[in-house]
Amino acid sequence: MPIDAAKALAAGPRTGEISWNSKDVQLYHLGIGAGVPATDPDELRYTLESRLHVLPSFATVAGSGSPGVISGLSMPGIDVDLARVLHGGQSLVIHRPLPPAGTATATNRIAAVYDKGKAAVLVMRTEVADADGPLWTNDAQIFVRGEGGWGGDRGPSTRLEPPAGEPDRTVERAIREDQALLYRLSGDWNPLHADPEFAKVAGFERPILHGLCTYGITLKTVVDTLLGGDVTRVRSYATRFAGVVYPGETLRIRMWRQEGAVRVAVSAVERDDAPVLADTIVEHT
Repeated sequence: MPIDAAKALAAGPRTGEISWNSKDVQLYHLGIGAGVPATDPDELRYTLESRLHVLPSFATVAGSGSPGVISGLSMPGIDVDLARVLHGGQSLVIHRPLPPAGTATATNRIAAVYDKGKAAVLVMRTEVADADGPLWTNDAQIFVRGEGGWGGDRGPSTRLEPPAGEPDRTVERAIREDQALLYRLSGDWNPLHADPEFAKVAGFERPILHGLCTYGITLKTVVDTLLGGDVTRVRSYATRFAGVVYPGETLRIRMWRQEGAVRVAVSAVERDDAPVLADTIVEHT
């Protein structure tokens, strides 16, 4: 079996130094659609180095670009075909506001391996700290199609009860045709998001948008719409990737206020509101 759960869980963590600067942050923000309109003061917080605020989801690419996903697939006990890999979910806990430039230590490990029958799920955890202490903890849930069925633990359910009533706010966000090409410059080089032939082998009609790009677009929308544009209010952010997005489509982002949190559902407008992000919650101060 290409996934050896016992070996993967027993492997020691990988630790390394990561660093980032304001240019990396600006590129990430542009990759998730910031800067429209270009002279809007609210957008300049994401694009102008002299007043730069860091959206917490930048943590998913800081330093080495999506460390919990691509590099995690080379951990001991893991040997899989990239065309069978799908990003199933992402959770992020922010311990302190992210600085626009920094150097930190990232510790990566396989935190869990679950048997879903027709697929295996890897939970790849990245814990990042600098000289002043912990900065963030990132969990990526990775589905590997065709690798389940060995009788292992199915793992906990991440499904949430749907939010009640009509959403407090609904916002639509247009995705540029070149959004995936721009976003991948932040470090996720999976050809699924750029190469039409590779996308067909993986079972898609054309390249799809990175799930983490949709993840960032959604968090920015919540921050800008319901949190007064204050990125430091975000404490945690979790989602399940329920469907794909194709560049050029429009996202419909529905938001419900709760005590200390915002529930979110994201769908693709042009495909009859096909679900994109589900079980999504942003916890905040």
